[in-house]
Amino acid sequence: MQANRTKSANSKDGTIQSEWLVIDAADKVVGRLATRTAALLRGKHKPYYTPHVDCGDHVVIINAAKVRFTGKKEDKKIYLSYSGYPGGQKAITPKALRTRFPERIIEKAVKGMLPKNKLGRQIYKKLSVYAGEEHPHQAQQPTLTN
Repeated sequence: MQANRTKSANSKDGTIQSEWLVIDAADKVVGRLATRTAALLRGKHKPYYTPHVDCGDHVVIINAAKVRFTGKKEDKKIYLSYSGYPGGQKAITPKALRTRFPERIIEKAVKGMLPKNKLGRQIYKKLSVYAGEEHPHQAQQPTLTN
């Protein structure tokens, strides 16, 4: 005799409805913004979320230059990169990174919260970050979210 089981439907690539969302990053904390963005990109807010399928939305973040850190992270946090050559390690603080590439602060935070595999790289391509108010995605009719 079989037990009464409920089956949950697995999403497939052709059945997923992807939306375009805009998030205004002005005066938002980097980590909280990044976790919200990573969940939207992943599709965890949808009832048909499937871990091994890209069922998330496209996310456009504006005003990335106005994002903020808590505490002394603006001066004390360090982003490291390494070229692979001897003496090729570089360090940069968020304050210095904000002057050169303000959108990379959010990109690095979100990328670190995505899976480290093919699916994560595919999901990351659906993120667009802009330092200012303007973005070139008006044709997709994105909706503004918190």
